Amino acid sequence: MKIAIVILNWNGKKLLQQFLPSVVNFSKQAKIYVADNASTDDSILFIEEEYPEVTIIKNNKNGGYAKGYNDALTHITADVYCLLNSDIEVTDNWLPPIIDTFKSDKNIAAIQPKILDFKDKSKFEYAGAGGGFIDKYGYPYCRGRIFTAIETDNGQYNNTTPIFWASGACLFVKSSVFHELKGFDEDYFAHQEEIDLCWRIQNIGLKIVYVGTSTVYHVGGATLATQNPKKTFLNFRNSLFNLVKNSPKNKGLHLVFTRLCLDGLAGVQYIFKGKPLHTLAIIKAHLSFYLQLNSMLKKRSRFAKKENYYHTKSIVWDYFIKSKETYS
Repeated sequence: MKIAIVILNWNGKKLLQQFLPSVVNFSKQAKIYVADNASTDDSILFIEEEYPEVTIIKNNKNGGYAKGYNDALTHITADVYCLLNSDIEVTDNWLPPIIDTFKSDKNIAAIQPKILDFKDKSKFEYAGAGGGFIDKYGYPYCRGRIFTAIETDNGQYNNTTPIFWASGACLFVKSSVFHELKGFDEDYFAHQEEIDLCWRIQNIGLKIVYVGTSTVYHVGGATLATQNPKKTFLNFRNSLFNLVKNSPKNKGLHLVFTRLCLDGLAGVQYIFKGKPLHTLAIIKAHLSFYLQLNSMLKKRSRFAKKENYYHTKSIVWDYFIKSKETYS
């Protein structure tokens, strides 16, 4: 199995200096690429001088996560792409369990390893943790992370199991499936495009799997901090895109209306927390959603029929009303 590890970079010399060594040292089964999104720092020069074995692909502009990978992957031949954030430290023998799992079932199209917090390696990391799910209204959550409640890793998610979405921080995906589905939706720019891709993968009958015997450590927020209102804008808007494009037939309108109301409550909560810029980001997200609604409806998959896409009806209700803070 030919694996290509592809690290998307934008002015990330410091991150490459810190994290590229672990990828080079522990990834002998793969070929390593850095896809550069038109950086203006000297990160490319650093790679050329320090890691000549790493292949550099230069994109013409910074098109974000989605376009950056779409453009770069057209130049890479491999059976499986590993899309790896530049702020991830990998571990010894992290690849063999992934390879074995792909070989065990031809219907597995994408895989995520266990993602722990680089800053506190006893904890799961927000972006992916022990594998991703969504509720009926499109809100994402993970085994090991419900909203901002993070679990300690006690081996409770060391298994191999189907999940709904694999984190874009460390996403293994079969190249044939990626290109069949025309890659990421570039209208997302960044955030939740991996959920959209994973949903589309399942809508054509293939599987997403989590492998808990492979571990990586993620800094998280190194490119766009959690407290940045732009991240709030992208997450709220793109989650609505996901519902419109992929929800089961004849249910999209009801789901979107309910989600818009729940978003309004979130906006009120941000005001009470003294974060009005995040409330404004939600309003802007809805306006952007309305402007692009017609375009998203045209993208609605003819395969949008996966009825059992959610395990929990409302993670908002479970977390804020019933005070459930763990996946179990």
